[in-house]
Amino acid sequence: MMDLSLICSFVDPSFLTNGYLDTPIDWIPGFEGMRLRDLSSFIRTTDPNHIYLNCEMEEVACAQRASGVILNTFDEMEGKVLDAIKASLPRVLTVGPLFLLLNQMKGVPRNLNLFEEDRGYKEWLNSQKHASVVYVCFGSLARIRSEQLMEFAWGLADSNHPFLLSIRPDLVENADGGLLEEFIREVEGRGWVASWCDQGQVLRHPSIGGFLTHGGWNSMLESVCSGVPMLIWPGYADQFTNCRFACMDWGIAMEIEKEVKREQIRKLVVELMEGERGQEMRKKVMKLKEMAEQATNAEGGSSYANLMKLTKALCRNKDWQIEE
Repeated sequence: MMDLSLICSFVDPSFLTNGYLDTPIDWIPGFEGMRLRDLSSFIRTTDPNHIYLNCEMEEVACAQRASGVILNTFDEMEGKVLDAIKASLPRVLTVGPLFLLLNQMKGVPRNLNLFEEDRGYKEWLNSQKHASVVYVCFGSLARIRSEQLMEFAWGLADSNHPFLLSIRPDLVENADGGLLEEFIREVEGRGWVASWCDQGQVLRHPSIGGFLTHGGWNSMLESVCSGVPMLIWPGYADQFTNCRFACMDWGIAMEIEKEVKREQIRKLVVELMEGERGQEMRKKVMKLKEMAEQATNAEGGSSYANLMKLTKALCRNKDWQIEE
């Protein structure tokens, strides 16, 4: 396995801002067409003692010693990367998307919301046309500045497409992080601002036509399994890698630049909802949706079969072995 500390060795701090991160990468198996900026931000550092870098290195070491590695993905979506991983870690099982498997189980709690859910948006979604609404959510951990939020908000408003904007209580860093009354008046009737939503239900709603997201893995899987194309604004950790694969390998997303501007948001939303590229992305994500459903099918699905293998191994109460 690669020594992650090599990535930050002999790097001047200016390399993080002077365009050096656009350097192509050709030495990581399964990562064709990647750039340095597409690697996890946790290893994008000039400090070899950085806590996140060392945490990543420790995780890699643990994976090499582990009896097995369980991944929340499915073979049909990440075949090349999985083949590369299995070359070094042969005991790898893909058992995802987990929430599709969860839906097949009886008696398992479904309400896993981290915040109190806003109820009003559901009736509003029901009143919207098929595939007409852009859903916007930045996950449960990301933080943004109030000026960034306003660029997103006005870009959505200027697109003239209806949108559902989720702003959780701790999303905005600034104390003055609320939306302007002027904006609220401007989008009345064609936009809904919620504090927190059941994301899975929202993405599966027939009125949703696009998803503006931070690109966290769970959010991306939910979008894929709902057949919804994405606009991605990655912020940290694996989100940069997720975004690159979604945009370049799978063709189901477009990336939003780091310095978010309302005009860019407007153009991307219009392209997503009306343009040829958006239509092509929708076709591709629908194919991935079908593959995810097949992978988790109890009759011959790869992820379902792997979950059964794992269950049997754990029930034997010893180091698990993959049985062919």
